[in-house]
Amino acid sequence: MRRHRRPPVEQAELDITAFMNLMIVLVPILLLGMVFARITVVDVFLPEGASGESDERLERLELVIRDSGMRVDYPSGILLKKIPLTEEGEQDFALLSLVLQEVKRQLTEKGIEKREITLLPEPDTDYQTIVRAMDTVRTFKAVVAASVVDAALFPEIAFGSAPVIEPAPEEGGVMEEAQ
Repeated sequence: MRRHRRPPVEQAELDITAFMNLMIVLVPILLLGMVFARITVVDVFLPEGASGESDERLERLELVIRDSGMRVDYPSGILLKKIPLTEEGEQDFALLSLVLQEVKRQLTEKGIEKREITLLPEPDTDYQTIVRAMDTVRTFKAVVAASVVDAALFPEIAFGSAPVIEPAPEEGGVMEEAQ
């Protein structure tokens, strides 16, 4: 019997430089993407009473956003402050921040720790206005120990829809019957 000799198996050299180049580029990009995804997350809650619980008096702080301006209600449905549009025809978020800071201060003086607010935008309110309202009601810039920090206002945000405005009654009262 004749034996066939096999040539010795050579060990192939593994070249991973292309893979390493890919990892050097891919890892920082993925890490940067994770940081931005974390920053944009905002927790939204159900408003009080929406889960079937009935309170005698809902002590909710509400921000109603309309095309004609905003209004802050506390307790629910009772006007606290109306915020008109600016001269440029835009929502006045600077005034809203000042109003909410004052509300927070007065509630804290009374010993009430309120962290929740309900946003009630009209159905046709644009997305950017809602996002700016959310940013405004959550925090404000405060100076603490000679540095500017974000202080919490009402970080627990709930959503609803703006109450419907009843049309004004016609002038002249009751219509008379045709004779």
